[in-house]
Amino acid sequence: MDQSAGASGIDHRALLAASVTVALWASAFVSIRVSAEHYGPGALALGRLLTASVALGVVLLVKRVPPPPRQAWPGILGSGVLWFGLYMVTLNWGEQGVDAGTAAMVVNIGPLVIALLSGWLLKEGFPPMLLAGMGVSFAGAVIVGMSNSKGGSSSLTGVLLCVVAALAYGAGVVSQKPALRYADPIQVTTYGCFVGTACTLPFAGQLLTQLPGAPLPATLNMVYLGLFPTALAFTTWTYALSRTTAGRMGATTYAVPALVILIAWSALDEVPGWLTLLGGATCLTGVALSRRRPRQRTGKVPATR
Repeated sequence: MDQSAGASGIDHRALLAASVTVALWASAFVSIRVSAEHYGPGALALGRLLTASVALGVVLLVKRVPPPPRQAWPGILGSGVLWFGLYMVTLNWGEQGVDAGTAAMVVNIGPLVIALLSGWLLKEGFPPMLLAGMGVSFAGAVIVGMSNSKGGSSSLTGVLLCVVAALAYGAGVVSQKPALRYADPIQVTTYGCFVGTACTLPFAGQLLTQLPGAPLPATLNMVYLGLFPTALAFTTWTYALSRTTAGRMGATTYAVPALVILIAWSALDEVPGWLTLLGGATCLTGVALSRRRPRQRTGKVPATR
């Protein structure tokens, strides 16, 4: 057993990496709302991915990391197109019509997609504790989203775009997992980001047009999205994913809606109501439940007569 895993069998390094990812991805929902007022969905995705690609590219050069082997490329291409490319554009577009809390709730359909696809395609199975935790966390995510829907002001188009983002996210994770059998997390993340950047290059003209007129906070938020929720958080994600199943990692992200509310509370001075707090607590309870492993019985073998 890995030295980072305790007696409970939990990989503490993977758990720490997943926690960093969840916190940074939660902050991304708020940052997107700030930047989306001044950048189009494609332009914001391209600016974010360009920033991340430069940062990750520098890391590769400094550490002299070679290109990933060809066996990893199908998964890298799939995750790059679906997750880095399609997911980021549709999420940015969706958040123009829904608030951050609702977007976080809808996107959390993604872990359900991950669990179903990974259980089927990756043969990870459907552990009862994982399914139970997902059910509890999804209920909490729904409560959070309903409590922040601002009286039904969310547009149907925005919700549908967030559903597309969730499907792209789920399929992208399942595509990414096999690549980690052949390549390091930094290789899978960096080259997936490169692929996503290439997919969003058609929005270069839009980005160049909107960049001069955008206020500094909006541009700084775009740079932040590239450096932290993308370059750093996707790297910690792939590190954790390489040490556990896709289903468990997907369930971990159910904590995101709860953290979105806390960040919006501190950054935007929006005090959450009791229903929001209840939903957030339910999300965290489900995450803890999904990561539990059933205890192995060590009873004595009965003697034969």
